[in-house]
Amino acid sequence: MPLPPDQVILLVDDSPEDREATLRAIKKAGLPNLVVWCEDGDQALDYVYQRGEYSNPGKAPRPGIILLDLNMPGTDGREVLDVVKNDANLKTIPIVVLTTSSDDRDIDAFFASGANSYIVKPATVEGIIKAVQKLENLWSFRF
Repeated sequence: MPLPPDQVILLVDDSPEDREATLRAIKKAGLPNLVVWCEDGDQALDYVYQRGEYSNPGKAPRPGIILLDLNMPGTDGREVLDVVKNDANLKTIPIVVLTTSSDDRDIDAFFASGANSYIVKPATVEGIIKAVQKLENLWSFRF
């Protein structure tokens, strides 16, 4: 079953350009889900723990999936992945790692840390659209 339309997609990426491309791809793929953007790992952790600017639970509904860039300043994606996957209340949220690396050692490390999937960041909007469409297929499975 696909991600229900009432569930939030949490996009964690420090690049405004990548964010815009991902939002366009999600829209073009026809996904009706609300996308919440966090520009760094600290903001993402505030979101999932409903603290700081997200202390009002209505402002931070539990995400149905997290799209997580790894290379960000401050608290990076690897740290966010570790925190979420080691928290009994959050570990069931599927996390898809967005990365520029296609190195098998990196990919193995992502899975060992609890990532549910990974996507090598495409260089074009068309590539991002194809990647988002793959996500629809991932949501057909129970993580």
